[in-house]
Amino acid sequence: MHVLIIGGGICGLGTALLLARVGHDVTLLERDGAPTPVSPADAWEGWQRRGVAQFRQPHNFMPGLRLLLEEALPDVQQALADEGASRFDMLNPLPPSITDRSPRAIDTSLWTYTARRPVGEWVFARAAEREARVAVRRGVAVTALVPGPPVSAGIPHIVGVRTSAGEELRGDLVVDARGRQSRNGEWLTTLGARRPFEEQADCGFIYYTRYFTGKMPERRGPGLTPIGSISVLTLMGDNDTWSVTIFTSVGDQALKNLRHEKQWTKVAQACPMQAHWLEGEPITGVLAMSGIVDRYRHYVVDGLPVVTGFVAVADAWACSNPSAGRGLTVGFKHARLLRDVIAGTADNPRTLVEEFYRRTEAQIAPWHHAQIASDRMRFAEIEAIREGRVPPPPQTALAASIQSLMMSMADSPDLFRAGLEYLGTITPVQDILKRPGVAEEIQHVLATMKDLPPRPVPGPSRQELLQLVQ
Repeated sequence: MHVLIIGGGICGLGTALLLARVGHDVTLLERDGAPTPVSPADAWEGWQRRGVAQFRQPHNFMPGLRLLLEEALPDVQQALADEGASRFDMLNPLPPSITDRSPRAIDTSLWTYTARRPVGEWVFARAAEREARVAVRRGVAVTALVPGPPVSAGIPHIVGVRTSAGEELRGDLVVDARGRQSRNGEWLTTLGARRPFEEQADCGFIYYTRYFTGKMPERRGPGLTPIGSISVLTLMGDNDTWSVTIFTSVGDQALKNLRHEKQWTKVAQACPMQAHWLEGEPITGVLAMSGIVDRYRHYVVDGLPVVTGFVAVADAWACSNPSAGRGLTVGFKHARLLRDVIAGTADNPRTLVEEFYRRTEAQIAPWHHAQIASDRMRFAEIEAIREGRVPPPPQTALAASIQSLMMSMADSPDLFRAGLEYLGTITPVQDILKRPGVAEEIQHVLATMKDLPPRPVPGPSRQELLQLVQ
């Protein structure tokens, strides 16, 4: 099969590699014309990726991605390590409240290599450019899809793409991997196809990030820590670099001064588990990002595909608040699923689209639904705290279950690992909660916590926060 992939970000490159390794020929089209830099350092310093708004925002390579690379692209995983990616073990440190330190079978899965986005993308780009069955063409902007004779009555069929230069490229399958910026609905309706059904909303968060270099800080708690009306995210990078992100509600006008280095630093220094992450040398100012949408696109509507010969993967299919760091890993899981679906349906375009949709709903969509449930719960909590209200209870059963698991992690060695298995994008939380004994263990832990005083907020109160940003 000859596959055309639109979009040369990490997930587009990964999709190309996964398909090429099982014998497909791939042409990857990336609209940004800048060539792949000569080194990871050059990638960070000067690679211009105007089509990726979050290119220098923090990204994470979760254990779920490391396990996938180990199975399907071990050379790429080794290249990440060789180019300075940091080894990150989610078990380190165990909470002091967990006294049972004996190992479990899952422990060997809970680590990964991680890197800054430009460095990670450089590694995948080099791998794709060296792959015999992959042709990477940069500076090629796709402007339309090319229709062909329908293979199923009443459903448009795609046979290629048209570029801004007027070139037509033909393929057996077109894959949209353009990420959050994809507007494939307009392309499809132009051809007379029904528009994919979209669920969309602004996630409501704004992010303020700084990068540092130096001796890698000690991890003293979880990477993502809710602290009243803010959350703090600390991520290891590559080659002795790391990032610290403070994020909050985009509507919190009182915290807009976080965009300034002085106020940002004062707030970060007031967070005891993260303050020492500022001891390195800053290599950026405060990088702000907002306007992130939660979106889910359905390419089968009312039981019928909107189109054949075309699929979307990763963020072009669904995207959400990036603070959990699962986007790349979920995107790769989606790409691997496409590889597996093609293996059994390559000769039937309609079956390919239908089976990809069905298995996406069953295997990949749970990650998106869980993230949305968590985001809505956390956003409601932030809004309540900044307005001086009592945070509302979770609004869905899934959100309540996730909250219960997160609350009980620090008091049970097995629930701690179950939570990390979910947070590390190895197993969806919905599947973990169905395991025998998990719900009962959660209820047991929560029952023992009822008579204990609440754990203190690990950082400034709302009033202290408002003073710090003055």
